[in-house]
Amino acid sequence: MTSPDTTSNDTAMGVDPGALTDDDLFRELGHLYQTRLDALRHAADQAYGEHTRRMNQFEAEYLRRYPGREIDPERLREGARAR
Repeated sequence: MTSPDTTSNDTAMGVDPGALTDDDLFRELGHLYQTRLDALRHAADQAYGEHTRRMNQFEAEYLRRYPGREIDPERLREGARAR
């Protein structure tokens, strides 16, 4: 029997990002970004790797849902040069 916190491969912990509403996905991404520096600076290698894996999963889901996301022209090379 699988735990409610395992995904279909039975090895990864956590909720499937694809099962979340948009609001929940944004909230989870925000939480991951808030805890990123702490994970980088203080987490054990395994915990940091898990944080990275989960962040990649949530970001991939975001990009799947929003392939044509807004790109801020100021974030492009030419926009930065114009500053």
